[in-house]
Amino acid sequence: MAWKDQQAFIDALEMAGELVRIKTYVDPHLEIAEITDRISKSGGGGKALLFENTGYDFPVLMNAYGSERRMCMALGVSDLDETAREIEDLFKMISAPKESMLDKLKLLPKLGAFASWMPAVKKGRGACQEVIMTTPDITKVPVITCWPKDGGPFVTLPVIHTKDPHTQSRNVGMYRMQVFGPTLTGMHWHKHKVSAKHFNEYKKLGKKMPVAVALGGDPVYAYSATAPLPENVDEYMLAGFLRKKKVELVKCITQPEIEVPADADFIIEGYVDPADDLIWEGPFGDHTGYYSLPDWYPRFHITGITHRKNAVYPATIVGIPPQEDAWLGKATERIFLAPIKMTMVPEIMDMDMPVEGVFHNLVITKINKEYAGQGQKVMNAMWGAGQMMFNKILVLADQHIRIQDYSALARYVFKNLNPVTDVVFSSGPMDVLDHSCSKMGFGGKMCIDGTSKFPEEIEEDGLSGVSLPPASQIADRLLQQFSEIKSVNALLTEQDIPCLIVGVKKERPGHIRSLHSSIASIDFCRGIKMILYVEHTVDPLDLPTALWRFCNNLDPKRDQHLHRYDDAHLAGCLGLDGTRKTKQHDNFQRDWPNIIVANEATIQAVDEKWDNLNLGPFITSPSLKYKDQLYGSEAIVDQ
Repeated sequence: MAWKDQQAFIDALEMAGELVRIKTYVDPHLEIAEITDRISKSGGGGKALLFENTGYDFPVLMNAYGSERRMCMALGVSDLDETAREIEDLFKMISAPKESMLDKLKLLPKLGAFASWMPAVKKGRGACQEVIMTTPDITKVPVITCWPKDGGPFVTLPVIHTKDPHTQSRNVGMYRMQVFGPTLTGMHWHKHKVSAKHFNEYKKLGKKMPVAVALGGDPVYAYSATAPLPENVDEYMLAGFLRKKKVELVKCITQPEIEVPADADFIIEGYVDPADDLIWEGPFGDHTGYYSLPDWYPRFHITGITHRKNAVYPATIVGIPPQEDAWLGKATERIFLAPIKMTMVPEIMDMDMPVEGVFHNLVITKINKEYAGQGQKVMNAMWGAGQMMFNKILVLADQHIRIQDYSALARYVFKNLNPVTDVVFSSGPMDVLDHSCSKMGFGGKMCIDGTSKFPEEIEEDGLSGVSLPPASQIADRLLQQFSEIKSVNALLTEQDIPCLIVGVKKERPGHIRSLHSSIASIDFCRGIKMILYVEHTVDPLDLPTALWRFCNNLDPKRDQHLHRYDDAHLAGCLGLDGTRKTKQHDNFQRDWPNIIVANEATIQAVDEKWDNLNLGPFITSPSLKYKDQLYGSEAIVDQ
């Protein structure tokens, strides 16, 4: 289903009871983000929020994609698997043998549908160009500042258009933009991104690179900009497929080489000059729940801003999960399952990216296992598949378990797991936002093969019949025996999951390695297959928070400590160090970022105006839960 424009989507959200209008003045500097954070974590994603009184000429739309229902509405589907099923049917139809002329003729309607989804450039101007700013000034747009240590206001839902200077093929991506002045922002594209490749080609040619940014319009545009498409696939073809109607584009006014959606709310036109000095951009409270560290990025010079007469500025915040971006990620997980199955890894049955893993950090994959070594085959295929190359922890299960039931999944995986033989470590490209890597953009990976094993894959570990004492006894003994251990979660063992989560105050080089060896050597811990170590400020009983912190702070290859038993060398206990890494204790040479929390002044300001916001019962700030986990007050931790 195609939305006529963003306003039509807003109207539909309101009719469905999925939107709240906020008429009280709310400051785009920190307050909008704080209110949105409370709502997005209130259960089920809360409601979409339309801030109508921002001190600017334009309202601000937040949390529009922030629940499964709203994500489905944005994509025009009844459930997120609907599109995957349609893609799978298309693959099957196209790839099926065509033995007769009749078989070929049956394909023609679908080929016609393909053609109708292709974007088209129309003559004249679009609704996005109804108003032309006489003097372009992005500071007249209510660009929000999300978190107290952000480098400034950031455009957070920009649909950014670039072209290859040689082929003129279009790329549509989403990269944050820090506002530095009326006509200057940063352009935060990472080296792996297609737009960065376009920039490098312009640099070789010594030419300025035209760029245009769209905001608003059909909500499917923002989703398509985040989708992990192959480099030669136009994002607007995906958008046309999703909305079952082609995207109409118009030429920009000051950068006519670039075409943009006619129905967008705002268009920001400009260029990036490869001859410019780079600009120091950031920090930014990112989707990992940590500040991304500042770095040098290209300058985007604004040459024109146009907008609809009644434009609404769309924005989002990212930070400690769950946030709105979790549902954009869930849509990608479901939609791109079919292409992965049909083209690269046919044995994949299902995939899940838990919110605590913030996309790439943790991926669970279910396969139809039919032979020995198939798990390793899938591991290699997935780590070589597009953006899955950034995956840090891959957990494999098979056809005998439902992977969305995390407790049952964990029991199944650990039942099938020998930590000595069934955990594979590798290294490769990592997301540049992964702060745990010793080198930016390159680090360790881990695959946990929790599939049922064929005889060829089984090595007798000599631990059959080992039973564990009660969880309370394990926790008490460890707390008594090791002063550096401040908290223990052994409750998983009572669910037949032989795994501990241990909060440690790290005090010396090699501390986790020696501590793990000591714990694994204790008789009453024999039979524990894995211990996850987190910082002493993290409550291991709060599983979502503990796993979020653990996954972010772990480089699996560097931070793994396998203890093998002297009398059973094919058995052991794997320790994984998910604590902060420092120069003093770990010889870690990079800066380490702080976690993201709101400041006290913003929390107090929102508390005081809550009763006037039309948001129902009071919701406390989620940031209060994490204040004791901060490392000081700055975005970058003092090492």
